[in-house]
Amino acid sequence: MENQILELQYALDTFYFLVMGALVMWMAAGFSMLEAGLVRSKNTAEILTKNIGLFAIACTMYMVYGYDLMYGGGLLLDGISGEGETYSNAADFYFQVVFVATAMSIVSGAVAERMKLFSFFVFAAIFTTIIYPMEGLWTWGGASVFGIYSLGDDFGFLDFAGSGIVHMAGAAAALAGVLILGPRKGKYDKDGNSKPMLGANLPLATLGTFILWMGWFGFNGGSVLAMASKESADAVAMVFLNTNAAAAGGVIASLLLAKAWFGKADLTMALNGALAGLVAITAGPDTPSALVATLIGAVGGCIVVGSIVWLDRELKIDDPVGAISVHGVVGLWGLLAVPLTNSSASFLGQLVGAGTIFVWVFGTSLLLWLGLKAAMGIRVSDEEEEDGVDLSECGLEAYPEFVTK
Repeated sequence: MENQILELQYALDTFYFLVMGALVMWMAAGFSMLEAGLVRSKNTAEILTKNIGLFAIACTMYMVYGYDLMYGGGLLLDGISGEGETYSNAADFYFQVVFVATAMSIVSGAVAERMKLFSFFVFAAIFTTIIYPMEGLWTWGGASVFGIYSLGDDFGFLDFAGSGIVHMAGAAAALAGVLILGPRKGKYDKDGNSKPMLGANLPLATLGTFILWMGWFGFNGGSVLAMASKESADAVAMVFLNTNAAAAGGVIASLLLAKAWFGKADLTMALNGALAGLVAITAGPDTPSALVATLIGAVGGCIVVGSIVWLDRELKIDDPVGAISVHGVVGLWGLLAVPLTNSSASFLGQLVGAGTIFVWVFGTSLLLWLGLKAAMGIRVSDEEEEDGVDLSECGLEAYPEFVTK
């Protein structure tokens, strides 16, 4: 009888893991729709190609070696039998691989509208094989950082579902790429003033945000890693509640700040506010009360509005979708918010963890972008950028009937 109960728990936890992984996979559609809505129409087909391509590359390269580097399991997963202790090892790989693809999706939007497609794909292959799995090994994998110190044992670093490990890591890689790539043609005038380049389809961007909001329940809820007991079921329910509350807080705060600052309720800021709330709560959705989760998300919503404006106007960092602010700056806030409700974490430990992730991912990504620039080039020509990368990179247009020659 006891053995049958254990087998039932194993089956339920495995099934739950797979369903949560499918929800996270659905976030790929969210990123695709969000980015397609926030770029100009002449770059839509390319950004969609980039998103489906990076997802396939992430799944393949993480299978080839990335998972083995991060958790063990053998080259080409030859060490995974399927059977684990409390859930299937194959389910664990599936859940982890969609996290890798999420980190890479963050890079896609930041370098949109001016990057060579296959240079991006080469970067995606190396990022998902080595760069991301290495920092994942030091955090969720529990290994020491080059044998020098342990983030978990020495500093008590905590990141429940990846505000830093996934989101800030993706933003660090994106920042390195944007700095090497430079701004879009015509983004800044001769005096350095930022010129707006409006997205082509805000309904699509809004749909993408709602898809991401929905998928985030799998992102955070699945990170409980279990469902087949009363305690784990209660934990999952609380994580779902706090995830939703933080997103709502992010929307409200960003709308209020935009109204006070710009005099208008800026939809793009509201969309990024929702994502900022979600990123902010991801590092610790298991310990706050609903009110505190809402406030953590609200702070994230305020931070993202200020960060987007500051990076664009002051630092001249051209990020078409605000990915660096949403996932990087707010990702750091998410890590620092953990000690507010979890006594097991400290601000020092969270800062050391954030610094380790950023230095590794930004540094290696910068070197990789520079190598790609020297080897094959990373930016399309001025003429190709003017005509749109849909034609130069994909040979087709997303909205051909609306294009006038």
